[in-house]
Amino acid sequence: MFLSFFLTYAFVILKISRDEKYIFCTCGPRVNVLQISDGKIVHSIEQDDQEDITSFSLSPDDEILVTASRALLLKQWDWKQEKCTRSWRAIHNVPVASMTFDSTSTLLATGGCDGTIKLWDIVKQYCTHNLKGSSGVVHLVEFHPDISLLQLFSSSLDCAIRIWDLRTSKCICVLESHYSAVTSLAFSPDGHTLISSGRDKICTVWDLVQRKEKRTVPVYEAVEGVVILSANEDYSQLGVKSKDLHFITAGSKGVLRVWESSTARCVFTQTLPSAPVSSPEQTDGDPLSLVYCLPLPLSNRLATITAEHNILLYQLPLLSVQQQFVGYSDDILDVRFLGKEDTHIVVATNSSQLKVFELATSSCQILYGHTDTVLSLDVFRKLSMFASCAKDKSLRVWRMDPETGHVHCVAQGHGHSNAVGSISCSRLKKAFLASGSQDCTIKVWDLPDDLPAVGEEPAQLVTRITEKAHDKDVNSVAISPNDKVLASGSQDRTAKLWSLTDMSLLGVFRGHRRGIWCVQFSPVDQVLATASADGSVKLWGLHDFSCLKTFEGHDASVLKIIFVSRGTQLVSGGSDGLVKLWTIKTNECVKTFDAHQDKVWALHGSSKDDLMVTGSADSNIAIWKDISEEELVELQAKQEDQILKKQELSNLLHEKKYLKALGIAISLDQPHTVLKVIKEIRQDEEGPQQLEKTLLRLRQDQKESVLRYCAVWNTNARSCLDAQAVLQVLLTHLSPDDLLQFQGARTHLEGLIPYTERHVQRITRLLQSSMFLDYMWQKMRVTGCLSLKPIPVLSTWSTMLDIALFEAEIKRLTFRMSTKGHRGV
Repeated sequence: MFLSFFLTYAFVILKISRDEKYIFCTCGPRVNVLQISDGKIVHSIEQDDQEDITSFSLSPDDEILVTASRALLLKQWDWKQEKCTRSWRAIHNVPVASMTFDSTSTLLATGGCDGTIKLWDIVKQYCTHNLKGSSGVVHLVEFHPDISLLQLFSSSLDCAIRIWDLRTSKCICVLESHYSAVTSLAFSPDGHTLISSGRDKICTVWDLVQRKEKRTVPVYEAVEGVVILSANEDYSQLGVKSKDLHFITAGSKGVLRVWESSTARCVFTQTLPSAPVSSPEQTDGDPLSLVYCLPLPLSNRLATITAEHNILLYQLPLLSVQQQFVGYSDDILDVRFLGKEDTHIVVATNSSQLKVFELATSSCQILYGHTDTVLSLDVFRKLSMFASCAKDKSLRVWRMDPETGHVHCVAQGHGHSNAVGSISCSRLKKAFLASGSQDCTIKVWDLPDDLPAVGEEPAQLVTRITEKAHDKDVNSVAISPNDKVLASGSQDRTAKLWSLTDMSLLGVFRGHRRGIWCVQFSPVDQVLATASADGSVKLWGLHDFSCLKTFEGHDASVLKIIFVSRGTQLVSGGSDGLVKLWTIKTNECVKTFDAHQDKVWALHGSSKDDLMVTGSADSNIAIWKDISEEELVELQAKQEDQILKKQELSNLLHEKKYLKALGIAISLDQPHTVLKVIKEIRQDEEGPQQLEKTLLRLRQDQKESVLRYCAVWNTNARSCLDAQAVLQVLLTHLSPDDLLQFQGARTHLEGLIPYTERHVQRITRLLQSSMFLDYMWQKMRVTGCLSLKPIPVLSTWSTMLDIALFEAEIKRLTFRMSTKGHRGV
């Protein structure tokens, strides 16, 4: 039995707590809180309405997190408890594009896509200012660091920087210099100087006392972030030789540069380690370009985000990369455990880069070398090395320093005439490897005895032998545990066995109906396993090349297989996104893991056979742990208990014992199951009375759960009627004081308001439409339709249940009129 955790992030907006222990970043409708020390997501703040977060801000005291979503709502969170403490309408007519707190953590400024800026008093909970005058989206708002000045700086699509006096709510100055979007503002420690950066490839130094431009610094790249260096630190290693103001820029070329503001001179340029050298003609669309830069003054570091959503933490004054977190990995094509204790994993994605993750901290090292997509990986277990092959027709060998974890390329080989799709490393101490290519050949390569050190040029791999192996692409190669034979699988639907001494053909495995994606040797038996696009896995005997067993269960191609549990079980990954565990002796699937949403290309087991890693085209990497029998029994007991409760729930509903049924549903803590019970109660002949009777007999903690569920149900038009019916009972029979005693009641009720207003607006539109139909009915003389019932007078509707009935009546009348016609009008 396996349990899993996932490695997946996505970074668009970034904030760091004042104590510099946590990173806050957006991922669709969530704000993930990462612990910098180990890279784990310790909190996840998620919108109930599943709307994407457009902007968020963290207060300087680290206490308040405010998010804005496409639903035009602002939500205030206690992020440590993952609870929404307050929700209110943003007043902006369109989504909020930017927001920031002042230094006292009491004022919040929001810039909208409608060109307005709102200021909110977080303590007293009301809007204090509405600043108009910006042109287009207000994508940048910043308070002046001297709060006594009460000044707000903003920038919008007109590329100007506006200074607002919050005492008078007026724009007191417009700073014009940029001809493209202003991306960042940085204030000097004394607050008298402002540096602005823009995508027009310049930085401007402003005198805030005179409110005029002091100097324009041409940086020759689109700048996304600027940070002013502290005058109290020694930055001589960065070329800082004077006491003049110096600042760092991060931009489209992916480098950090240090500039002297008085002379507009670049005094230091830094590049990413191991990254390919940028050419002078390099375009601004470089995936390594930096899109965000943020100072960490407490630890004297910088945080940057690349265009590929990677976070890099640089240590000053050397600007050396201290940590790196990868936010998005694209399709995962292969993954392998790395290191003597399996402390790392190396990942091949749909790019030319390799990513090496340290599992303890999630810190990542990116390896450059291939010029096209890396397709396959394999490891030398005894040597702390691994090999990679790619579409660029090459293969490379990499070595990891076991002490530092640093990985560098030690050898490379060229010789194939097409993409190299598979690679396999020797299992014993003698180092060699085999590769299979789309040119239908297999090559065996010898590794040099002396491998270069760090910083030296990689050695050249020597081809020992080349063999034309198949009629179509070679999809997989595998070296046996004793390094004596080699197996290959091809798109031509066959697998073959070769002698590694002279590459003579020993036998052919025929039986698959479609191409073979993977071949694997058993670690203990004279058996070969093959996985095919026909959806099956086959076991073959190496002595007579006969098929011993066939495993069928995947609905699509089986892409990867490995042996686990000392060769007694198989794990397979398929195009259906499923991972299946097979017991070889009984020929049956004992477990199916549904953790991925797309093709499972990558599958590997640890050296101790207690961990397994899977990677998929859904960009997720899952690490699975083999749990003990005791834990398995406990988990199965919990699952059986839930099954029994669900069966009992079904029986109680059938017997109309609604109170007990609702109590069991609430104990399962499954809102959908509770909603199902509520629907059953409302469908009863005496639905309203039964619902009222049942809800009022619940315990207070059960009522708290139902109120919490209502806040979720009310966001969906399909379940809003049930939510309103429950709310009608609670609000009618419970006093406000009683409701406020519920845990989180204020948050849930505030979350109900905006969606209830939307439902009221929908009902109002329906009533208006019904008046027109009533008018038509009064003015029309319909012949042949005497059996039609008159439409009820639409004066007032007491509950939303009446609206639902009215909608059904309208549909019924419309259908009957359309089928019978209205002759004689």
